[in-house]
Amino acid sequence: MPCIIGPFPLPCRAMNPDETVSGRLAAHVAALQHDRLPPRIVEHAKVVMLDTLAVSWAGSDAPGCREVHDLFAGDEGAPQATCWGFGTRLPAADAAFVNGTTAAALDYDSFGRDAPVHAAIVVLPAALAMAERVRATGREFLCALVAGNDVTCRIAGSLVSPHRGFAYTSVVAVLGAAAAAARLMKLDATATRHALGLAFQQAGGTQQANLEPALAKRLLSAFPARAGILAARLAAQGITAPAEIFEGRLGFHTLYQPVDPARLLDGLGERFDSDAVSIKGYPSCSCNHAAIAGMLSLVARHGLQPEDVESVEVTASPYIVQLVGAPYAPGDDPQVSAQFSLPYSIACALLRGRLGLAEIDPEAALDPALRALAARVTMRAEPAFTGTRAPVVLRVASRRHGLLEQRVDHVPGSDQAPLGAAAIDAKFDECLARGVRPLDVARIGQLRERVAGLEAIDDVSTFFDGLFVD
Repeated sequence: MPCIIGPFPLPCRAMNPDETVSGRLAAHVAALQHDRLPPRIVEHAKVVMLDTLAVSWAGSDAPGCREVHDLFAGDEGAPQATCWGFGTRLPAADAAFVNGTTAAALDYDSFGRDAPVHAAIVVLPAALAMAERVRATGREFLCALVAGNDVTCRIAGSLVSPHRGFAYTSVVAVLGAAAAAARLMKLDATATRHALGLAFQQAGGTQQANLEPALAKRLLSAFPARAGILAARLAAQGITAPAEIFEGRLGFHTLYQPVDPARLLDGLGERFDSDAVSIKGYPSCSCNHAAIAGMLSLVARHGLQPEDVESVEVTASPYIVQLVGAPYAPGDDPQVSAQFSLPYSIACALLRGRLGLAEIDPEAALDPALRALAARVTMRAEPAFTGTRAPVVLRVASRRHGLLEQRVDHVPGSDQAPLGAAAIDAKFDECLARGVRPLDVARIGQLRERVAGLEAIDDVSTFFDGLFVD
């Protein structure tokens, strides 16, 4: 007889490990080869990789990031992998932690279209650090990167609502990081399954760091990136782990959220969910983006000026209102507060006509004019709205135009509202020219070429050679 936990019947007796969800994922990861990857999936992985490197470069001098780097650099470990944006080399797990931090710092990284998970800022730091450590080829690295992103996006896309408040990115993507690291270490299916199980032992993270903004938010991708490498290395040493990490009575279903196993495993090896990732257009929580687009549209169509606006009401899903709808207060970490405030985002769109990197500088987050405009924004939760990013409805009380209303059903960057190639290229160039070790035009071009030509690289440990020149 099955045990009933939540809506799913779960087995009371041990399953055949190879038939568990983690066993089937592990077999998929261990068997995957580069030549079986659809070309469009590989090209998409390269775009997301370049995007992640770019936002990490710009994020390297964001509050808290230098301090994280200096903490690990002071330990003087084996120089196995590169800290992007700094040019230093650290042990692979430490480099993954640093890069996971800087990639998340500006909240400008790519986002999952099917669920609020940020796969790239966990999986890429783990995969690239491990690829450097084992001196993988570019083809091996790409295969592992796609595998890790696929695992992450499959799990995230199969979660059954309602969301319980844990951090999707840290809890889910740790399994993708372990998958990528295991693939690069060429672990067999059994050892890969143990790596996934060991990663689950380290899964954790809560959105409380979003609700009361703190620099800890930037570590929600760093912890799982490092944990994924550690899990694969432990598995390679013969350390065993539970197989029923999803189905078990104390597995993912019970501790975090129910998972639809049919959705998770559907088309495994034929369909790659790693392409369910979009490039962000604004450096802020993606829950803000539909409202930003709506306000920018109103400003453009009506020539709205700050003095025109008496109030703004934003209607959104309870999820959005809970996560980013609190009245704006800079607090101890004003940049993080600005990134996770929908009222602040609306104020930037109205006052500055944009929300770019300059608008999340700590100085901008303390601008009295922006704070005053943000105070005119109120939020209303609509239970009928169930999306995590859209729809939203803006109602603006304007002195010159009366009541203006704008509904946005699709977040920018989604399939329905994709960013143009020019906008994406401009974002890359702006980000790579910032940070601790900004790149000049020539080196930005060099980095683009290396990402585009990854298949021709025989040793990924040479990937960053020549990019860091004082």
